[in-house]
Amino acid sequence: MSLLSWSDSLPAGQAAGVGTLVAAAQAADGVGPVSDDVALTLRPGAGASPDRSHLVAADEAGAITGYAQLTRAGDGAWEAELVVHPAHRRHGIGARLVATLLDAVRQAASAVAARPATLDIWAHGDSAAAAALADRTGFSRGRVLLQLRRPLVAFDGADLPEPVWPAGVTVRTFEPGKDEGRWLALNALAFASHPEQGRWTEQDLLPREAEPWFDAAGFFLAERGDDLVGFHWTKVHPVDPAPPAGVVAAGPIGEVYVVGVDPAGAGGGLGRALTLAGLRHLRDDRGLAAVMLYADEDNVRAVRMYEGLGFSRYAVDTKYRAAITGSGF
Repeated sequence: MSLLSWSDSLPAGQAAGVGTLVAAAQAADGVGPVSDDVALTLRPGAGASPDRSHLVAADEAGAITGYAQLTRAGDGAWEAELVVHPAHRRHGIGARLVATLLDAVRQAASAVAARPATLDIWAHGDSAAAAALADRTGFSRGRVLLQLRRPLVAFDGADLPEPVWPAGVTVRTFEPGKDEGRWLALNALAFASHPEQGRWTEQDLLPREAEPWFDAAGFFLAERGDDLVGFHWTKVHPVDPAPPAGVVAAGPIGEVYVVGVDPAGAGGGLGRALTLAGLRHLRDDRGLAAVMLYADEDNVRAVRMYEGLGFSRYAVDTKYRAAITGSGF
């Protein structure tokens, strides 16, 4: 039987073990079991955060069989991601991890006069097993995140036209050490209603700048005079994080990592132009054959724009939610 333990930060050896677990799950399922945000906390030297806790399941020999991360997302709002090693599934580890997460949030709710709380758990790939576990443990289906894809080659280039920039807009690439503050301010403005992206601080941005995949040449900033009015940050995955069924390894593949536009200028074609600039960079400068992106299913305007640029649905991630009070849920 696996033993569960909480910690504020993972020692190097344990972090490596969780990384091995994540890789095994991705190889078995064909989709990464945790988000970029969680993966960054498994890097050496990631350190502790008062809003994040690690829950590790290990067998009697110390081998890691499951992992979950619990994050405080706001006043009464909690988020988690979890993964069970493929060799240890169907033994109740996932259900124990979920129950332990629920208990932790319930205790936190009790500590503030039984204030209601919510726990959201992401299911990457939206598998039938995840849906069944959510149903058994009292979670309901909530936010749906689409992964869209399109090829970049095998065309004559006519379907990736030159960007048409709104009047007065110029474009340059991101300069590390100079542009962080302005970018964070626009990111917060552009994603003010987004549950995750709009809350970014330097603690979210700087670790990504230190990642091997970061490339300022693929991070485009649109300016009108002295004002930053839009951006497109691209990413390159050396290996496809969710290869087609039956493919053991594929890649590299590009990603439309994040596109944002000042709401005051939305609807003027800047988002489309920035997207095209990034796609052409990934194809022409990086030589990539395909590109992916994530978009909320209910963000109809963005999904429509991407589909108009040749993207189609490839995979689905789903967030499941449980409502909790100090006495139950």
